[in-house]
Amino acid sequence: MRVFPVYAPKLIVKHARIFVSGVIWVKDLGRLEFEKGKFLLPRQSLPQVKRVIMELNELIEHQHNEAKTA
Repeated sequence: MRVFPVYAPKLIVKHARIFVSGVIWVKDLGRLEFEKGKFLLPRQSLPQVKRVIMELNELIEHQHNEAKTA
């Protein structure tokens, strides 16, 4: 488990892409799980957490598409 003391989307995405599956903890957001390089949406979570997970997954997808075209 990696702990991020602040929400830094690019660093979090980089960590998820390198390790492919695992758990991170972000201050003020809590525990976020990722599998196969994508963040999993928990069944029950705060709207803020859902927005962050959607943002992180979009960023991962954007980087993946960028790498494909390069």
